[in-house]
Order: sequence, then structure tokens, then C-alpha cells
Amino acid sequence: MERELYGREAIFGNDGLAARLTGLTPYGSARVAYEHRDDPPVAVLTGGRGMGKTAALKQLRHLYREITPVALVDCEAVAPPADPGPGWTPVTGALPELATQLTAKVRAARPVQFPRLSLGLVAVASISWTREDETRAQRDLQSLGPVLATVDTRGDAATGWVTKVLTKLAASAFDSVVPLAGMVAEATIETVLEETFSRFQRRSADWYGSYPHAGGNGRIGLRQLAVDFERGGDLRRRAEDHLVLALVADLVRAYGGLARGARRGRPVLLLDNAHTLLGRQLVEPVLRQRASGVRDQIALFASSRARDHEGLSHAVRRRLPEVAHGSHWVRGSEVTSGILAVELTALSPAHVQAAFDRHDPVGRTPAGLARGVHRLTGGRPLGVALLAQAAGEALVPGASQPGSLVPGALLGRTVELREGRAPVRVADELLAQLLPGQQLDVLSVLAAAHSEDSARLLATARLRGRSLDGDVALQVRDVLRAQDWPVGPEYFVADPLLRALLLHRLRFQDDDHPYYAVWRAVHETLRTAYAPGGRCPSVPHRLHQELVLGRTRDCVTHLRERFTDGDVTAWLGSLRFIASAPYPRPPGHAGPDPRRAVALGREAAGSLPDGETGLAGLGERAVELQLQLRRLLHAVWLLSDPLAVPDEEVIDKMAHELRQLSGRHPTGNSVLWDAATHWPRDIRAWRPLSMPPGSSDTGGPGTGGSGQRRGNGGSDA
Repeated sequence: MERELYGREAIFGNDGLAARLTGLTPYGSARVAYEHRDDPPVAVLTGGRGMGKTAALKQLRHLYREITPVALVDCEAVAPPADPGPGWTPVTGALPELATQLTAKVRAARPVQFPRLSLGLVAVASISWTREDETRAQRDLQSLGPVLATVDTRGDAATGWVTKVLTKLAASAFDSVVPLAGMVAEATIETVLEETFSRFQRRSADWYGSYPHAGGNGRIGLRQLAVDFERGGDLRRRAEDHLVLALVADLVRAYGGLARGARRGRPVLLLDNAHTLLGRQLVEPVLRQRASGVRDQIALFASSRARDHEGLSHAVRRRLPEVAHGSHWVRGSEVTSGILAVELTALSPAHVQAAFDRHDPVGRTPAGLARGVHRLTGGRPLGVALLAQAAGEALVPGASQPGSLVPGALLGRTVELREGRAPVRVADELLAQLLPGQQLDVLSVLAAAHSEDSARLLATARLRGRSLDGDVALQVRDVLRAQDWPVGPEYFVADPLLRALLLHRLRFQDDDHPYYAVWRAVHETLRTAYAPGGRCPSVPHRLHQELVLGRTRDCVTHLRERFTDGDVTAWLGSLRFIASAPYPRPPGHAGPDPRRAVALGREAAGSLPDGETGLAGLGERAVELQLQLRRLLHAVWLLSDPLAVPDEEVIDKMAHELRQLSGRHPTGNSVLWDAATHWPRDIRAWRPLSMPPGSSDTGGPGTGGSGQRRGNGGSDA
């Protein structure tokens, strides 16, 4: 049983995209009118990692596998067998898998047979067979056994074929003009047709008469296909395209003539990661054939991680909600206009709450946790699913107290994904799925960077010798872009969830509480670079790093000293940027967030010396302002932290402090008053703090200017 999906009703509803393309409802298998009866589009689901593309395709397979032929292949996972012959390529590896899945028994219909595909695959497999190496032929035919079984159910048929093929080849007069691959293929096809195919099935060879240079003769076409395949390059690509269309032709034959009335709906092909070369090789022949006017009546769904892939250049684009009741797709003049590209959208807060309710049916989850997870993940379904599961398992008797659960605490918890597999930590599993096969130790260091320049600085200081191929930061930048992750300009790792996960790993990877040597070394490197005399001096960025390291004195002192400057909007921008620093959260901390007590003015008397608070040597009014700004800084730091959950009492205290500051400022009282009004609204609406207050602009680092959405543990940490 596949996991429950949320927010995907536009695909799986009884009048959704899947029902309209297959002609059958996913639930109940009732007949539905086709939206595109004679010319269906190829539906490509687009979105980054973790957006639920694979989950949607698996759900389609799960829902349709008993009511219509369906096959799913991951184009990134097709791998050669232990001893592949020259006839194996990713295309010839994927096609038998698709055909085998499509032959599974469905209601009230005979299994689909694949005689055309079988002939083509046997022809290309035979190109390396020789009398001296019969085992090669045996292995190749054995690997094709499942697809050949769709035509000949005798399990030992292939053994007899090999002997007869090689005997016939040895008895043939050698003709130096005819390529050996063609001779072997011709002998193989003759044997297979004679020994295996019925008289009716033998006619399927005629389909290859349309192959270039076949002159309408199917056997010549099969021989030429084998020759082209052996020659490689564009000729091999032509042969592979024809093999793809052979599978299509077999499906068309199964659904044509007298068989049409016995079958319901359309067969379903599902191609995951179709943005890869293999995916394009499987999809493009179908697109070209459809564009030429040949119809096949196959419901073809694919996924593409790259939304702007060149293969989608002329696709009709829709967002997921727009296809709930109709796609309004119309074919254009370009081949790729045969694609309907459907962008998967993030889950809404209501969807996230539904996921939490599923794992916590009695409702013990702390108020605001689901919304906090939505803010952290941006509604990315993979993140929502794992964090909701972690929250549900954390609420079992004997586990953490519900009040201590915040998004950041869930990252460190373990979940059991499936029976028989050891529990995994949520943050580790998310990184493994969002950045598979990458050097996470390198990425974790560079996630602390603000921009490409600071990433290169970190790479020089902390990752020296990690690559022999040039600049590490630029290599990582290209890797992120290739994986369709955004890069810069405000953050080197610009996706909020990905950055939060990498920073979490940077802090806890060495399990060296309370020292956090790697974490401190990385942020000390940045702090030094931003200090006066450093490689890129910047006061706001240096103070941001001070706060990352848990040092608040200089931050508060700077805010106090600059408070009476004329540009109060810039002052607020600096406050917001400095306070966007990731909080150095202790692992497994079960009590209230320490920032809360500071923000509310409830620190124990004398808990910190004056040297830590910056009070030493200050006059009475300066002390009062220093303490007020200390409370405000901690309030903004806590409330804008995506790994925490906003606290109503702290929100009210922040508004109070801003109103008090409005009365103290000689010129900027209206801006501060606006902040006291609008920033609490922003927090309660789970928005970044607006800058200027009340605008739709989320601002840039320390300037009050425009910038990207925050929510990953800090603006430029």
C-alpha cells in the first residue's frame, strides 16, 4: 500500500487528470469520458526533489494495476545486468521491464502479448552470438525470457532456439558483403518465427517492413535494425526508437479490432525521472509519431525534476490545481507541444494539518506545530510526511512531552520507514532523498555561506584539498543547479528546507556537544572575514555570525549605538537580518526555548555578568535601552526562527517593545509604530517580517531592500 497523498486531488479525483486520460476512475474503475479521445497528451509531472512526483506515479500504478495494464520504470534506476551483452543498452533494458509489467493479469481481459517487441529485442541481442560462444546467446535470451514469454509460454523454448540459430548460421554460405550482425539476426528471426510464433503471430514481423531500407519486407527490416544497432551512433538511436514504437504497436494491436470491446480504458505507461537521457529516448519517439498523425491511445505519464528542461520547450504548462477538471491542452505545431507539463504545487497548511492528524488522531500535537512544519518545509510533501510521522511517534506514551515539540526537535528524531529496516533520523533521511549521492560534509560547510563569494572563501579556508578539479564552491554550485536547487544571491544554498537540513548536519554531525567544533570553526571563519580588516568586512554580517555563535553583547550594543540614526528603516532591517541567525540549539533539549525568558525579561537576576550583556560603564538611560533591545533582539530571533514555533506572549512582548522604542526615537517613531503593528501580523500569518513594515517586500540583508523568502534558519548564516 502506497503512502497517503495530500493535495493531489487534481490527479486522483474521479474527474481528475488520471481519470480523464485513462477513461477510468482511480477508485472504483468506473468509465469516464476521455478529455482527449483521439489524441491524448503525454502528461509530465514537474517539480523538484521531494515534491511527490515519484509518489504520484507509484500511486497511479497502485490504483490502476488491477483494472488496466500498467507499467512503471524509473529511468534513473535502469542498470545493466552482471554480464551485459553488446545488445544491452538502457533502452533495451527498460523495454522488457515495461512489457513484462504490462502483461500482468487485469480484470476481464487477456494478457497483452508483445510479438513485435520480442522480435526486435531478439534481433539486436543476437548481434554478438557465435558458434564458439553459445553461453553468450543463452544468457541474452534468458534475460529476455519474461518478454518472450508473452508470446511463448514454454519456459525452455530459448534453449532450443539458440542451438538451431547457431546451426543455421554455420550452415549458411558466408557472404562478405552482408554484415555478420545482419546474418545472425536473420537466422535468429527465422528460427524464432518457425519455432515459437503461431501462423497468426508471424504476421507481426511485417511491421518491420516500414524500417528504413526494408522495402516493405519485415525480415529485411529486422536484419537492418540489428545492423544499425551494432554500428552505434545515430543509427543505433534510430534502431532504439523503432523498438520503442514496437512496444507501442503491440499495445495498439491489443486494444484494436475485436479486442477493443473487451478492454476498458487505456493502458498506462509511467516513466519516472524522464528528464534523463533514457527518459527522452522512451518518450520522444511516441511524441514524434503522435505529431505525425499516428494515434496510439496510451495514457503516458512521466516526471521531470527539471521544470525548464529543453524537452519541455513547447509543452503546454499548467499548475496542478488548473487541471483538476480539465487541462485545456491543445496540440501545437512543434513535436514537444504534445506534452502537458503539470507543475506539482506545495501542500497547503490544511494539507499539512491533515497529515499530522493522520499520525496523531487524538490531537495531542502542540498547537502551531503543523503550521511550523509548513513554514520550515514550504509544503514540500516529502518533508511534511517525515516530520508528521516523527511528531506522531514522539507522542506515544513515554516519549517527549508534547509542549517541547518544535520543528527543529523533529529533525533529530528517528522514524521507522518500513518493516525490517532500521529506524532512521529524519534529517539524515531527508538529506539522503533530497541530495542523493552528494558529498554532504562539503555541502554542509558551504550551506553556512551567504553568497557565492563567501562560499568560495569557506571552501578555501575549510575545504582545501577536497577536490583536484578546481574550485570546490563552483563545483557545488553546479551540482545544486543540476539537481534543480536554487543558488544565491542571498544564500549560497537558497532553498529554505535544504539549507536548514545542511546547517543541522553541520552542527550535529560530529556528536561533540557542547563543543560543536566544526560548526564553530566554520562560523568563526565567516566572522573573521566580515570583521574590520577581513576579506569582506561587513558589520551586519559579522554581527549575524556573532549571534550564530551565541554571542549577543556586540549585537545589542550595535543596535543601541545606531538606534538614533536617521534611517530607522535601515535600523529595523539590520535588526531583522542579525536576528535571522540560526540558533545554536542544544541536542535533545526538552524544556522551553532559552530565548523566551530573555525576550520576556524573565532572566534570573545576575545570571550574566555585565560584560556579557554590555551594561558595564553605561548610564541609566543607556542601560534601560540596552536591556530593552536585548529583549527585542531575542524576541525577533525566536519568532523568526523556522525551527521554532511562535509564542503569543513573545509576539505581544515584541509589539510592546517596538511601541516603547517608537516613543524614544527622535525621528523614526512612525516606522517603529508600524513595525509594532505589522510584524505581529506577519508572525501570526507565518510570513517573513515585512520591510518596510506592512509592505509585501520581505527585504534584503541589513538594508530594508528587496530579497528572497526566508525560513531556513537565517538570512545569510
